[in-house]
Amino acid sequence: MAFVQMMCARIGMVSGRGLAGAMHRKYPRPLILVAAVALFAANSINVGADLSGMSDAAEMLTRVNSHVFVIVFGIGISVATIFFRYHQIATILKWLALVLFAYVITGFIVHPDWRMVAHAAFIPTWPKSHDQWGMLVAILGTTISPYLFFWQASQEVEEDKAKGRRMLYRRFGATPVEIITRKIDVDVGTFFSNLVMFFIILTTALTLHQHGITQIETSKDAAQALSPLAGKFAGTLFTLGIVGVGLLAIPTLTGSAAYALAETFAWREGLDQRFRGARPFYLVIIVSTLIGIAMDFLNVNPVRALYWTAVINGLLAPFLLLGIIFIALDHKVMKQQPSSIPSVIVVSVATLLMFGAGIGMFIF
Repeated sequence: MAFVQMMCARIGMVSGRGLAGAMHRKYPRPLILVAAVALFAANSINVGADLSGMSDAAEMLTRVNSHVFVIVFGIGISVATIFFRYHQIATILKWLALVLFAYVITGFIVHPDWRMVAHAAFIPTWPKSHDQWGMLVAILGTTISPYLFFWQASQEVEEDKAKGRRMLYRRFGATPVEIITRKIDVDVGTFFSNLVMFFIILTTALTLHQHGITQIETSKDAAQALSPLAGKFAGTLFTLGIVGVGLLAIPTLTGSAAYALAETFAWREGLDQRFRGARPFYLVIIVSTLIGIAMDFLNVNPVRALYWTAVINGLLAPFLLLGIIFIALDHKVMKQQPSSIPSVIVVSVATLLMFGAGIGMFIF
């Protein structure tokens, strides 16, 4: 994940463009459009699942109907994304990330057998069924995820704009210090991302799954089941974490799809733009959010929706990674600062593994 995100960051830093914009220098627009539309569809479903999860959790804490919270959260996040400028949104998201530690705290509260956990974590077993192969694809798809590719590259462009480099030619290239600083940032971010995911898996495995609770329909089900098994404090922390993660994820999901479509059609784009100056870009964010709100009122199962969007991402990601690798090696697009050979090797191995997991899901 770290090598993939750094490769995308490098593309944004040295090409001066987002990922779709860089791809347009090398690949035909119809091919990029297919990827952008697939990203928009998967992200919109993911937004719906996140909104439902947040609203169910909020209902459990307040006893107010979840449909009210879906509308409030959806509209509130969209308004904040449209009217706040990039540096304001970035600051908010950075502080919101602290809520992720609720999951780490919950993991310690349940008092796991660390010897058993270490054995299960570091001595993996081969998937034995179609469902297990599907879950492997989903885990890969929610870790090495297409929306993160587009978001990472576009945020590098936003960072440059925030420094006053608004003209494209002024964003070409990156200094060694800038690249090293971003590498540290990406490495730290991906480490904590996977640490949190590890503790979510650990907590649910040792509480819900161990007690035979495997059919979870909503985040409220998960939190309510967790409380009697791991204590009310653990359940409350888990619930607050769900709300915080939704607030953290939704702007990233809608924003990455907006960046991808805007760069595909050469629309004016960016979270630093006013609504009047970038209407199509912000309309993508609004439509994606409205689709998510509608999903809740159509009673779409948010847990299954999250699972299937993760599977879709897991199947789409390796194809995108192939394109990213070729861009990262292109001296012209990368302004004579291509990715290093070790990075290309690691990302290539990850791509092959993701292709292998996808094939395994269809064969076994």
